[in-house]
Amino acid sequence: MGIDFHNKGNQTSYTTRHADRSWVELMKELVPVMNISKAADIGCGGGIYSKALADMGVLTVIGVDFSEAMLVGAKENCKDYHNVTFKQGNALDTGLDDDSFQLVLERALIHHIQDLKTCFQEAYRILEDKGVYIIQDRTPEDCLLKGDDSHIRGFFFEQFPKLMEQEINRRYNSELVVAMLKEIGFSEIKEVKLWEIRNVYEQKEQLFQDLRERTGRSILHEINDEELHALVNYLDKSISKESNIVEKDRWTIWKAVKIR
Repeated sequence: MGIDFHNKGNQTSYTTRHADRSWVELMKELVPVMNISKAADIGCGGGIYSKALADMGVLTVIGVDFSEAMLVGAKENCKDYHNVTFKQGNALDTGLDDDSFQLVLERALIHHIQDLKTCFQEAYRILEDKGVYIIQDRTPEDCLLKGDDSHIRGFFFEQFPKLMEQEINRRYNSELVVAMLKEIGFSEIKEVKLWEIRNVYEQKEQLFQDLRERTGRSILHEINDEELHALVNYLDKSISKESNIVEKDRWTIWKAVKIR
């Protein structure tokens, strides 16, 4: 089945959150934000992180996504941000100029990319000398973590092991990512882990409604409505808290620098 990113019905699926402070603070540690005048958010989806970069002080942000439907949602999400613009393109061929950006962000993107080398080459091409490349995704190890009251995603795979197989098959291990970055010519490669707060739900039912709508969760498009109903019932029994649920996901973030 899978998510159809081009379906207009999904155009707001990736617009409903805000980048958590944990993510913002880590970016400030990794990236000299005050020196960034121009950034590209590749695979920008609904523009959540394009907006976050602007809020951090980046003067100009351009979001690129292959889905026109996603960009409609992104433009509406960022309508009050006059320094954030969007264009249609893809990670292998952004259509952006050579040597034009001090920062390229690719968050939750590379697990959708089969040609990782071309993706990294494109980022290298559009970065200025000493520009920073930030990749954020999950490794297979990140996906294998057990579910608990905060790590809700772990329960998905306990209930449906078939999802675990799909998830692991589409994720890259860190060794491969680092090796490919080196092959392309990136330097100063650094890897960090981040438990990023996804959302805070005052009541358990708010979480369940979020899940029923598959909001921002492409993996849930791999199961049908009946299976989704069964998953929600399983979560209801597995999550001990009834209120103030702080949902977190563990991510791996790679930083690399283009140095000629």
